[in-house]
Amino acid sequence: MTLSELLPRTPVVVESVVDHHPHDPIARRLRELGFVAGEPVQVVARGPFGAEPLLVQVGYTRFALRRSEAARVHVAPALGEAGA
Repeated sequence: MTLSELLPRTPVVVESVVDHHPHDPIARRLRELGFVAGEPVQVVARGPFGAEPLLVQVGYTRFALRRSEAARVHVAPALGEAGA
């Protein structure tokens, strides 16, 4: 599942960030912002027009991401949420 598909306030962890091509600057920037494997993340809110931008919280920091950027972030259920 990707971050762009996630329902708001669903706790997950980052699995990976997908590079669309070698030396992808967007994927690199997402990793620099903290979207790294094992980091807790959730969608806090969606924008009013086309559900864009997404307000995303990674760790204790919030970012506004385009849906295309959030689609690069693959996520998995947070520990303890898999059976829920």
